[in-house]
Amino acid sequence: MGKLEGKVAVITGGAGGIGNGMARAMAKEGAKLAIVDLNEEAGNETLKQLQDIQPDSIFIQANLAEHEKLNNIIDEVVGQFGKLDILVNNAHASRNMSFAETTKKELDLSFDTGFYPTFYLMQAALPYLKETKGKVINFASGAGINGDANQASYAAAKEAIRAISRVSANEWGPFGINVNLISPIAKSPGMEAWAEEHPDYYEAMLKKIPMRRVGDIEKDIGRVAVFLASEDSDYMTGQTMMVDGGSIMLR
Repeated sequence: MGKLEGKVAVITGGAGGIGNGMARAMAKEGAKLAIVDLNEEAGNETLKQLQDIQPDSIFIQANLAEHEKLNNIIDEVVGQFGKLDILVNNAHASRNMSFAETTKKELDLSFDTGFYPTFYLMQAALPYLKETKGKVINFASGAGINGDANQASYAAAKEAIRAISRVSANEWGPFGINVNLISPIAKSPGMEAWAEEHPDYYEAMLKKIPMRRVGDIEKDIGRVAVFLASEDSDYMTGQTMMVDGGSIMLR
């Protein structure tokens, strides 16, 4: 039996990149999956891949910026599978620009697609996570921890997600619910496109990674997500897991 046999997991942004890698890793460990994504074509393609591994997988097409509809995602998953064990808040959109140029438009995009969906989906999932003593996996970023240039809106939303993750870890610990974060560096399609456009910056980034490579979305990020979703992490909560090859070493 896999580490997640019989568990039900929701992964936002599950149709591509890190979300896809986590979905495949969890499916191979027996999890029943609901992947949520705005991109219907990519979602259906990913669903086909997942169903070859885990037939009990579904795709939910949703715009996470429509906050009033987020409860429907949790309701659909519980209606389909009867419970919820794992909530993975991975989706996030943002635009990079200098602090001085950043406007409310950029802040709204980052918070509307990243922070608020994380917040509201956690609230909607709480009653079901109490029943299963479930797991929440949220996403942080080195951009927020380090304060990377030209990423004001993204960094702000990511650090806000870290803040509510710690608050909920304190409040939800007595219910047996674990809330942790992953801060990754991974070879997603976005990263690959950036590397092609800016090879010099990419090589400079690699030199700053002690492991001298970018993480694999399934083998590196996905496996840590499996750990955080499984009983192996039962005594961990409120922690930020730096899955970045040693780029940032928290103290």
